[in-house]
Amino acid sequence: MWRRLAPSGKETHVTVTIGTSGWHYAEWRPLFYPEHMGTGRWLSYYAERFAAVEVNNAFYRLPERDTFVHWRESVPPDFVFAVKASRYLTHVKRLQDPAEPVARLMERVEGLGPTLGPILLQLPPNLHADPQRLDSALAAFKGRARLAVEPRHASWFVDDVRAVLENRGAALCVADGGPVEVPLWRTADWTYVRFHRGRGRPSSCYKRHELEGWARRLADAFPARDDMFCFFNNDAHGCALRDAGWFAEACSELGRRVTAVPSTRLRRVSHGHAGSRSG
Repeated sequence: MWRRLAPSGKETHVTVTIGTSGWHYAEWRPLFYPEHMGTGRWLSYYAERFAAVEVNNAFYRLPERDTFVHWRESVPPDFVFAVKASRYLTHVKRLQDPAEPVARLMERVEGLGPTLGPILLQLPPNLHADPQRLDSALAAFKGRARLAVEPRHASWFVDDVRAVLENRGAALCVADGGPVEVPLWRTADWTYVRFHRGRGRPSSCYKRHELEGWARRLADAFPARDDMFCFFNNDAHGCALRDAGWFAEACSELGRRVTAVPSTRLRRVSHGHAGSRSG
């Protein structure tokens, strides 16, 4: 996988792709977006500073294919969109009868063309482990995208589930700050990481030493040849912007090649109200 590298700007093979979970946050202006920039230009501006984003709002309402096409046309050709699967598949159907919701999801997200990255299946906290149901859901994608699974109930962390993920080449999402502690399983030749909430201030921000610790643990658990997709879901106060930069520095210091992140002058946080999620 070829992505823009930080800090030199040279194009090279990288293993750690870093972004935020969404880009459309009112609170990020003027912290990140220029004061007078219209919201229609935010994605292009974001994509000049990050190499990837996680489309979190697709979980709540799956956009039409034309929207995904428009997004693809707004970013560089080497940009990566990770997409959180619709909750209709994971929370309403609870992975049962996956053929129709998966087909609808793929018909739309394939509007992203070559910028489509991993698809994340975040499971409900009250959904207990069901390896057979998970296997059927993963099989319904027919290898059309990389898949990551984020269980939110501890019953999923068993050998039978691990075997399903390995057989399907799917990654277990390493989620920090969620309802359960996730083991660092290597179930594919790539991995997916979500940072939900740190212990810093303002609330949801990470402390720098937390991210340095995560960089070390991930480097120990996953070989440098594996692609790693890391997204910061702590958008309030601009925490995700600063924390992405700190994490990139920590990974670089361990010898990992990382994608571009905003310059150091943007790594500050706001103590205002939380922004609304729509990207």
